Amino acid sequence: MVLSKAVSESDMSVHSTFASRYVRSSLPRQAPIHSPLCSCSWDRTRYSLASALTAGACAGTYRMPENSIPKEAAYQIINDELMLDGNPRLNLASFVTTWMEPECDKLIMAAINKNYVDMDEYPVTTELQNRCVNMIAHLFNAPLGESETAVGVGTVGSSEAIMLAGLAFKRRWQNKRRAEGKPFDKPNIVTGANVQVCWEKFARYFEVELREVKLRDGYYVMDPEKAVEMVDENTICVAAILGSTLNGEFEDVKLLNDLLEVKNGETGWGTPIHVDAASGGFIAPFLYPELEWDFRLPQVKSINVSGHKYGLVYAGIGWCIWRNKEDLPEELIFRINYLGADQPTFTLNFSKGSSQVIAQYYQLIRHGFEGYRNIMENCHENAMVLKEGLERTGRFDIVSKDDGVPLVAFSLKDRSRHDEFEISDMLRRFGWIVPAYTMPPDAQHVTVLRVVIREEFSRTLAERLVLDIEKVMYQLDALPSRLPPPLPPAPLVRKKSELETQRSVSEAWKKFVLAKETNGVC
Repeated sequence: MVLSKAVSESDMSVHSTFASRYVRSSLPRQAPIHSPLCSCSWDRTRYSLASALTAGACAGTYRMPENSIPKEAAYQIINDELMLDGNPRLNLASFVTTWMEPECDKLIMAAINKNYVDMDEYPVTTELQNRCVNMIAHLFNAPLGESETAVGVGTVGSSEAIMLAGLAFKRRWQNKRRAEGKPFDKPNIVTGANVQVCWEKFARYFEVELREVKLRDGYYVMDPEKAVEMVDENTICVAAILGSTLNGEFEDVKLLNDLLEVKNGETGWGTPIHVDAASGGFIAPFLYPELEWDFRLPQVKSINVSGHKYGLVYAGIGWCIWRNKEDLPEELIFRINYLGADQPTFTLNFSKGSSQVIAQYYQLIRHGFEGYRNIMENCHENAMVLKEGLERTGRFDIVSKDDGVPLVAFSLKDRSRHDEFEISDMLRRFGWIVPAYTMPPDAQHVTVLRVVIREEFSRTLAERLVLDIEKVMYQLDALPSRLPPPLPPAPLVRKKSELETQRSVSEAWKKFVLAKETNGVC
């Protein structure tokens, strides 16, 4: 007798994912836009990110589904939705690495389940991090002896590294002021207005006054002379940027160091320098080895760098290096033993993956000094190809410098009909993600587009981008202007002389008196 059974709807063994019921059902999701028709208590005039995070979006959008679904269906549904994301390789807004060699990808996946903080369980991973710290410290010319180990820590990025460096500066300043019997409740930090937002976060989170040197036309980095003028006895440090996010330019750390040495000699304040080398720390040693910006300068006490930018690692790794042990107060270092051994820790978070640490070590030994130099030279040359192509169009002014981070920042020469934001929007139709933004104060009237040249951005792509920008400009020329017409110039008003003003006042009083006499009782 032959036994048979009807295939039920829940039996997925014979169905493809796309033949199943799971692709016909909506999954829980956040509503991208609140609608006046939805049932949530949305107030159009008071809506904010904070309220969205705390109150949630429309009813039912955040709930976990009641039933399980097969792993194949879950993968396919999520993968399909992720196709709507942009292509990371064409994301020219980001400094963050988007390509690594397959061999490094294997190492990353093999370590994806290792928690870096379990140092006793994963001692080799800890050793690899220490090797990275020492390699980077020597790259930055830290004053170390042959057998001396560097002082530094791996972080999840430069933002955490800056928080840690700032905390060290604040604590050292407080300790010094306390020992001198002086107030220590009003610390400040001096930066340029071009700093990344993590500096504003540090100032706000840790109650430090942020003093910003304003920018000006044609000068989009911190002016060292103006920065030193802002320094007082409550300044915990001056932050210099090696590779501005806005235009890639290196700030003059050498001049800042020299000016601070003079001021410190006059005042005895001992104000130090922190170098935010998030973008430029893995560029300057290879392209500009003679440039003095690092621990060769005596006032530089700490440096942060992003391994996930030109350190050539995927997002999630940064480094903070101190000049010597005295620059990192001991009381900021915690020692724990509940994971199996006594171990020091100085981080804002605790658990983190080991993959990026291992990937950084891979890149350092895989490429060596020669390999990093070749990669950075290629990035610089491709940036020059893009810059020259844009200049040939005759439509743009180049805002970035030839030296610095390999990027091209540019703005329209003629903004009477269209602006940079329209170019950015239309480039997305070709797949390119190119940001447009305004400069910080006092150069906020300047709008630029910026293309970051990473390792995997080839000369072919640079030439193709120029062609696509030319197509966009041709299409914009054929469209009506979306910009409001310029306001007519205000009429010129000649300023009255003092005599004319007196006559006007006299005439006004005469009219006033005559009006009173006419309306009075005879």
